[in-house]
Amino acid sequence: MKTDTLKDQLRRTLRRDLWLVLGPSIVLAIAAFAVAFYFIKPAPPKTLVVAAAQDEGGFNYFARRYRDILARHGVTLEIRSTQGSLTSLDMLTGDDAKADVAFVQSGSAAGRPQASNLVSLGGLTHIPLWVFYRGEPMEDVRGLRGKRVAVGTLESGTRALALTLLKANAVDQSPTELLSLERDEALARLKQGELDAVFLVASAEAPFVRKLIAQPGIRLLSFARGEAYVRRFPYLSRLVLPRGVLNLEADLPEQDVVLIAPMASLVARDSLHPALAYLLLSAASEVHGGPGILDRLGEFPAALEGEYPLSEEARRYYKSGPPLLQRYLPFWAANLVDRLWLMLVPIIAVLVPLGRAVPAVVLWRIRSRIVRWYARLKEIELQLEENPGREMLEKMLSGLDEAERAVNRIPMPLAYAENLYFFREHIDVVRRRVTRRLAGAPDEGEALTQRVVVS
Repeated sequence: MKTDTLKDQLRRTLRRDLWLVLGPSIVLAIAAFAVAFYFIKPAPPKTLVVAAAQDEGGFNYFARRYRDILARHGVTLEIRSTQGSLTSLDMLTGDDAKADVAFVQSGSAAGRPQASNLVSLGGLTHIPLWVFYRGEPMEDVRGLRGKRVAVGTLESGTRALALTLLKANAVDQSPTELLSLERDEALARLKQGELDAVFLVASAEAPFVRKLIAQPGIRLLSFARGEAYVRRFPYLSRLVLPRGVLNLEADLPEQDVVLIAPMASLVARDSLHPALAYLLLSAASEVHGGPGILDRLGEFPAALEGEYPLSEEARRYYKSGPPLLQRYLPFWAANLVDRLWLMLVPIIAVLVPLGRAVPAVVLWRIRSRIVRWYARLKEIELQLEENPGREMLEKMLSGLDEAERAVNRIPMPLAYAENLYFFREHIDVVRRRVTRRLAGAPDEGEALTQRVVVS
């Protein structure tokens, strides 16, 4: 029964020691991990919404290409069709924003208050302005005065650019008739002779461009003052469509054509998850990095800010390429490692030192129960140096017996039992000195002194 009691006491003592040591350690580890979690970036959403104009700049085609690429990485890209770049920008702003990213024509937001929560992921490609018209050859939009001109839908970047150019040439007022028409309707009316000119913004690879340039009676405007427009409106570029590039057999166009072109850009909310920003930039390199009729190999995507500042992710991407992890790991794995590497901080800074400190502290607590009794032994040895009387010597023996009994009751794990037996041996050493003093014999120290004197 007594053995069971000692075993129970030993278990309770060990349990108390462990909690006294492990308790603060666990609290410290939890605090370290909590701080690390505070700085860990949340996981990127699995769904991304992109706004793309239906009939402008080939944006809807680009969006479908991006959707296929992101799907390979487990991200769903939802495409929200809009009436134009202005509508797409509106979907990015406000507390109830309905899109995360949008394809936007440069210069579309000219004259509008700039939203502070939007950033650019860079320029994607040139999207030239095509002015198809009927009648005698002309070399500038000034020749459209008094004509019937389709300038694009109300919210489109095409309309914004057309009005800018017409206004700069004072051609936007009566008797010029400006019509806001969908692309297909405008093209049909131009072919039927119901319109004199159509403004369109599209890539040079667009199928309708090849068809229109081959249409009898329809001409393509070559901007003789293209350089002047570029100087006046910095978001435009001057491009040359080479003779025959659209159809070598038919030699279309029949001569070099000077075009002015805004740029397609990818605009995002500044809250876009960094991992998704890098994924979009990688998709942009895949879609727009190749050569085109008007684009050189590797020219796009490019670090061009336009109306909106480049995001930090875009700056790093254009300077150093994709993040290291995304180069060698799948998207989900790279994102997981990128988020969890901060957990190494508490592991290295807290858990590793605790793994060494906890056993040492446990050992110190176990040994401290015995070490404090050494003070009693030292006190008795000092009293022996003062030549105490018999009564004091008997008290010393009683104190030693009491210390031995007390130490024997200390719960001690078997792994540390040697400390208990070492103490008992030291008690016996002091007990023998006290016993010899009681018997009138010199203690070991005095005998050694006598032997030294005799020799």
